[in-house]
Amino acid sequence: MTQIAFQGLPGAYSDLACRTAYPTMAPLPCHTFEHAIDAVRSGTAALAMLPCENSLAGRVPDIHALLPGSGLSIIGEHFQRVEHCLLGPRGAMIADVRRVHSHAVALGQVRAILHELNADAVVQADTAGSAKLVAEWGRQEDAAIASALAAEIYGLDVLRANVEDAAHNTTRFYVVAQEPRVPLPETPGLMTTFVFRVRNVPAALYKALGGFATNGVNMSRLESYMLHGEFTATQFLCDVDGHPEQPALARALEELSFFTAEARVLGVYPRAVFRTKLGGD
Repeated sequence: MTQIAFQGLPGAYSDLACRTAYPTMAPLPCHTFEHAIDAVRSGTAALAMLPCENSLAGRVPDIHALLPGSGLSIIGEHFQRVEHCLLGPRGAMIADVRRVHSHAVALGQVRAILHELNADAVVQADTAGSAKLVAEWGRQEDAAIASALAAEIYGLDVLRANVEDAAHNTTRFYVVAQEPRVPLPETPGLMTTFVFRVRNVPAALYKALGGFATNGVNMSRLESYMLHGEFTATQFLCDVDGHPEQPALARALEELSFFTAEARVLGVYPRAVFRTKLGGD
């Protein structure tokens, strides 16, 4: 069975995203994002599922830094709903819980249940790892915030499902491969992701982005971040609608090139069906 790499332990939300989006592929747990990327570069895995942003926590900075220099291409996107569960050892009761273990971000998303239980929040490295620890300890006063998949994998009981404070909590993933899989320009519902650095001239960013407005190209994401720790070296990552060979986007990218030191496409891929629920076409 072909493998798809992700960062984290079995039962992580990235693991769940892999199983949901690519049910015929075998998820490959990796210790770091770098290891997941290396698994694809080496051919150990055909794809990698890399989180790029979350509706509550914002962007995933590691991906911005690693992906442009990885040599991999974005061939798809996936949106995974984050449904936190309170997990305990077999036979535990919710009234027994005194300590709740999870990743810091996850703990910040379940403040209501922590307040209700008057339980201490204990920060761990990740959600799935917290579930694994709780299973190993077997103490009824210790619980974890993780996925229902983690409960299944580590033999825990779901003491309460959907304990997240915000029902819209969703993570967006880039799906990456060794080689690009560029659809035909006439294919409807496409997105293009690219990075660029503006020239050091007045109003360069304003002028660089003007072509997208004048050509009617929708830009759904624009992120800036420093390169090499230098305040003068800022790179931008963009998601826009369309294919680079479609006339409107081609004109916008041509205008962009006049004001950039470098511009590079990271992938052209179909928009996720999830976007239609957000009001997309």
